[in-house]
Amino acid sequence: MNSTRSPVLVVGAGPAGLVAALTLLQNDIPVRIIDKDPNPRIGQRGPGIWPRSFELFNFLNVLEVNELAKPFPIIRSYEHGTLESPKESSMSPRVEPTPAIPFHIPKLMGQQLLDVILRRHLEKFSCTVEMGTELRSFEQSDKGVTAVLAKNGILETFDAKWLIGADGAKGIVRKQLGLTFLGETRDDVQLIMGDIRLHSVGLDRAYWHRFGNFNRGYVHTSLRPTDEIGEDGWQFVVINNDLDMTKIAQSEELIFKIIASAIPTEVTFKKLVWVSDFRANIRMVNKFSKGRVFVAGDAAHVHSPTGGQGLNSSIQDAFNLAWKLALVEKGLADKSLLETYNAERLPVISEMLEMTTTILNQTLKTGSVIAARSPILFMLGINYRFSDIVLDEFAIPGKPINAYGALDQGNLEAGDRAPDAPNMLQVGGGESDVKTLFSLYRPWYHTVLVFAPSHADATLTLGALEAYDTGIVRSAVVLPSSTTGATVVSLADLTLVDQEGHAYSAYLVEAGQTKVFVIRPDGVIGAIVHGAEGVKKYFSKIFLDA
Repeated sequence: MNSTRSPVLVVGAGPAGLVAALTLLQNDIPVRIIDKDPNPRIGQRGPGIWPRSFELFNFLNVLEVNELAKPFPIIRSYEHGTLESPKESSMSPRVEPTPAIPFHIPKLMGQQLLDVILRRHLEKFSCTVEMGTELRSFEQSDKGVTAVLAKNGILETFDAKWLIGADGAKGIVRKQLGLTFLGETRDDVQLIMGDIRLHSVGLDRAYWHRFGNFNRGYVHTSLRPTDEIGEDGWQFVVINNDLDMTKIAQSEELIFKIIASAIPTEVTFKKLVWVSDFRANIRMVNKFSKGRVFVAGDAAHVHSPTGGQGLNSSIQDAFNLAWKLALVEKGLADKSLLETYNAERLPVISEMLEMTTTILNQTLKTGSVIAARSPILFMLGINYRFSDIVLDEFAIPGKPINAYGALDQGNLEAGDRAPDAPNMLQVGGGESDVKTLFSLYRPWYHTVLVFAPSHADATLTLGALEAYDTGIVRSAVVLPSSTTGATVVSLADLTLVDQEGHAYSAYLVEAGQTKVFVIRPDGVIGAIVHGAEGVKKYFSKIFLDA
């Protein structure tokens, strides 16, 4: 056996593992990422990406996801046995664009393409996924984790300080940690899904087509066009509780036959690209970590696909963990900061499972998934108001936890997502081309926004920030639109004029008021305070010797 060492070992190269690795690499933390499959996974799988996840990719500077993803097509639902007079509906609720929400449209991107994009970003940091490398076992101590890996029959001992298990619901990390995975398996939901290439007469590729309903005795078939596997590519879902779906999934001939039986038009099948049989499991861990080992994504929680929250929640797990782990590994934060990964994500995932299960039950009851859609699915209202490391000097204490609520733009507290604001005018020195607040937020530093009527009102707070390295804390003074455009000299890294008032409106700052917001590396408001003392108090929760 060989012995090597690296700070972080990431097990599993799906979206959760890739986002964890990329966030750490952007924080200058070396990563080794492995996956037991010899080749990258194929298939669209859960392709829905919601607005909060697009914000995350924006912070990671993975802009191609939003650029290449496509809006949900209109769904055409047909009566049994006919293509005539289909009912048309939208898969997601309509949300009007606002300056605070730059990504307001949910879109579709197959996991296969998403993985390719994320891998390319890893390669910019000279990091590649080691395919065909399996985690066999691991042991941990107070100082690190020793993992036994296998590739091509050769065993290797690998020493790391930390291990992230993003190896899926059947992975080894959660099982070896001894975490519980309580929940239920729903026998009333059996389906097969996959990618297929076919040609049909009368099926317009501009639409998502649905045949049949969810009642017993019917075959419900969904066909969504996807160009990612070719101009004749479709993602299919077949649901029928009266048939042996596992048996059907094992036979290309039976899959072709059951899809053809549901579609009242001529169909020519060309290729079955990928297929999986599925039964709804609704489960989650009792905690997200033990010692130096963490779980994220499907390794920590699985649920009904209704709502499309799985992939999105998984990458948000990874983002929440990775910026904290980076600070600890750099020696800037105490290990206790890592306990907040568990404390913040457990309530979010618990409420998410309740919501997706409710949608599943409504779908089975009404025969339509559309009726269950809600703006909550956009994930913009997810918050950590209850977290021990957020600080709000303006909020009313004692409110109940509502970690998975809908976005309320008329209320903003520490722990909420930080809103965007466009058309910011940079004055004085500092970075160039800063036009939106989102362009400031990055996963390797906190951003302190000082809203103040003038520089004089911001000076005391800015002076308190001189104790922090600009590599981990950056500052921006946000002046009202009434400010003149004269060149200024400031202690802040940036001085911005809110030309159209969007920032003051989104952050609910009144004219003449001084208010300070500390934005965490994951784009969450860590603190809303009056000034310097509040900023110091917040950072004392994050940094050592702050």
